[in-house]
Amino acid sequence: MCVSLESGHKYLVELIGTFLLTLAVIFSIYGVLGIAISIIAAFILGLWVYLTGHISGAHINPAITMGALAIKKIGVRDAVAYMIAQFAGAILAMFVASSLNIANYIPLSTGLSVGVAEFLGMVLFAFGVASVIYGQTSKGLSGAVIGTSLFFGIFFAGSVSNGVLNPAVALGIDSFNLAYILGPLLGAAAGMFLFKFLSGEK
Repeated sequence: MCVSLESGHKYLVELIGTFLLTLAVIFSIYGVLGIAISIIAAFILGLWVYLTGHISGAHINPAITMGALAIKKIGVRDAVAYMIAQFAGAILAMFVASSLNIANYIPLSTGLSVGVAEFLGMVLFAFGVASVIYGQTSKGLSGAVIGTSLFFGIFFAGSVSNGVLNPAVALGIDSFNLAYILGPLLGAAAGMFLFKFLSGEK
C-alpha cells in the first residue's frame, strides 16, 4: 500500500503525540513531574491540538479515532493507520520509561463499574471533541475545549477507575483490559453521536 508523504506526516504526528502523552502520564504516575495526571494529560492534549490539529486532527487516542470513524469524519484506512501509530507511540513511551528505570504502571482496577466509569468519562470528553470536529468551537479555543473536556472526563471517571480514557495510554501504563478498551471506545462513539444529535448536525 502506497502512503503519501502528507499521509505519513499525519501518522507520525499521531505517533509522536501519543508517545508524549503516554510518557507524560508515566512521569506523573512516578512523581517525576509533580503534577496531577488529569492536569498534565489535559495540558499535553490541548497543546498538541494547537500545534498539530491542522495536520492530523491531533486524536492521539484510538477511542477518539474510532468515534470520528463512527460519525464518518475519518476514513477506515486513515483510522486504522492512526490507531497503529497511536499504539506504537505508547509502546515506545514504555520502552523509554523502562530505559530510565521509571515504573510505567498503576494498580489495575477491574470490573463492570470500571468500564462504566471509563464509558461515562469518555462520553463527556468526546462530546467536547465533537464540538470542535463539527466546527461549533472557534479554532482559537479548540485546544482549550478539548483539554478541558479531557480533564473533566478523567476527573469524573477517576472516582471509580484509573481515569485513563485512552486505550493506547492504558497499554503504556500497564492498565490494559476490556474495561479500558471497550469503555472508551463505546463512550467516544456515544459522546460524538450525542453531540451530533443535540446540535442537529447531519
